[in-house]
Amino acid sequence: MANQKDTKEAVKIISDNRQARHLYEILETYEAGIELKGTEVKSLRAGKVNLRDGFAMIRDGEAWLLNVHISPYDASSQYFNHDPKRTRRLLLHNWEIRKLIGQIEQKGLTLVPLKMYMKGSWVKVSLGLARGKKLHDKRETLKRRQDEREMARALKR
Repeated sequence: MANQKDTKEAVKIISDNRQARHLYEILETYEAGIELKGTEVKSLRAGKVNLRDGFAMIRDGEAWLLNVHISPYDASSQYFNHDPKRTRRLLLHNWEIRKLIGQIEQKGLTLVPLKMYMKGSWVKVSLGLARGKKLHDKRETLKRRQDEREMARALKR
């Protein structure tokens, strides 16, 4: 019999923050669980989440996800629904949190949510340890991408 760890779990991407890769230089990525309420999970399965303005911070030895909008679930009454932009706790190991505290405070980096996905039945968030890009960095990235496209087109011909 195969163990549960041997079988690959299906990963379904719920939301992707593509603008983060444009605005920030991603140095490292971390996978974190997220503490949710029942109606939030139902909204996530429907794909009603916006990561664009979100960020993570570490307060009192815990990681928190702020400013991520999860729309209220339509099929339930408003009494059971959640606040769309509430602060949600991220589930990380203590050694990961200590490592992040050191890098955020010393180097002035930020934690940005890159994507939210379902791994099996669990909702996970991919966090990126990021440094903000300057305007000339963005132009350089765009120029490099354009050069790569032109080289690929030339090779096809």
